[in-house]
Amino acid sequence: MKYIGKSFLIEKVSAIKLSKKFGTPIYCYSYNKIKKNILTFKKNFKSLKPLICFAIKSNTNLQLIKEIKKLGCGADVVSMGELMKAIKAGINPKKIVFSGVGKTTNEIIYAINKKILLINAESKSEIIEIERIAKSKKKIVDIGIRLNPNIDPKTLSQISTGKKTNKFGVEEKIFYELVKYLKKSRYLKLKCMSVHIGSQILNHQPYVKMLKIINKIIKKSGHKFEFIDLGGGMGISYENKIKKLNYEKYNREISKFLKNNKSKIIFEPGRSIIGNAGVLISKVTYIKQTKNKNFIILDAGMNDLMRPALYGAKHRIIPAIKKSGTSKKTYEFVGPICETTDSFLFLNKFQKINENDLIIICDVGAYGMSLSSNYNVRPKPIEILIKKSKINIIKKRQKLIDLI
Repeated sequence: MKYIGKSFLIEKVSAIKLSKKFGTPIYCYSYNKIKKNILTFKKNFKSLKPLICFAIKSNTNLQLIKEIKKLGCGADVVSMGELMKAIKAGINPKKIVFSGVGKTTNEIIYAINKKILLINAESKSEIIEIERIAKSKKKIVDIGIRLNPNIDPKTLSQISTGKKTNKFGVEEKIFYELVKYLKKSRYLKLKCMSVHIGSQILNHQPYVKMLKIINKIIKKSGHKFEFIDLGGGMGISYENKIKKLNYEKYNREISKFLKNNKSKIIFEPGRSIIGNAGVLISKVTYIKQTKNKNFIILDAGMNDLMRPALYGAKHRIIPAIKKSGTSKKTYEFVGPICETTDSFLFLNKFQKINENDLIIICDVGAYGMSLSSNYNVRPKPIEILIKKSKINIIKKRQKLIDLI
């Protein structure tokens, strides 16, 4: 994804060409970028020989999951729907991990029937329910326990999952109790310790702290875990000044941890695989100048990209066609939704812009379309994958008639 001359291209296809053919808004993904991200991830953690389970929640498009599966990834799922998609995409059930705090009875039954690798339990109540179902089926089920290590991941509070105030996992005291309980179980086999401290983590230090804590807890528990699921959360650069997580440093710390723990590592990356592989192409519907502000009103809104409204996330906005001259005005890029929070970004340095111009909202591959909605009875955008310069429609634009 780059400019060739003055035109923004996804691989070798211009955003202008796509807008003329399909209209806007458009979610567009680059296969080359997805492939590069997966190969880079594998290369950086090669010495660990990990199982890489793509976090389906980050992007639930079936065709994209199929492509990610072909590149060797398994799946991290948090619902029956995600599990069904992973299986439909052809992912080997023995490369699927089921996480989440609220698995229903039907979801647990489905997971057991599909013989997935692990169900990571997050409470004693859940373990008792899994055991009850396993007993009724006369099956032995492999499970993990998710630990809450009470670590501040230094990320947005809304996507922090490893602090004691968060709903995820169990505290240390309960963890030991559950290990003892499972040693006596005839139907559950404890194979995994799971931990996931948050999302969009850019500094490896919270991971260092996490590894020290789980090393201590494993030793004290006296249990040998076949798997250590370190979750995901590896951050990417959404803004030019911000660097992504240093994989090399993280890998080094995990290697130290494994000297005392002969376990297979599981990762659950989502954002780091697909985040920077997607863009949202949008058209300027109106330019509204007021005494206090100048609004660029787009045809894409918070119904299409929720992250900015949900937790103040910032995505770079760039023009589809570069022009000479920079406006001295400060613009707020907003959507058409009837909410004040339907705002993407403030910019005080942007090229001169006109109504009907196209803009590109960057790095929307993760938690973009998967968080979208039909709020204000608006159809969801078309999704396109560019692979080897070929345009592939991977999800048709919703029709208004289907919503009424």
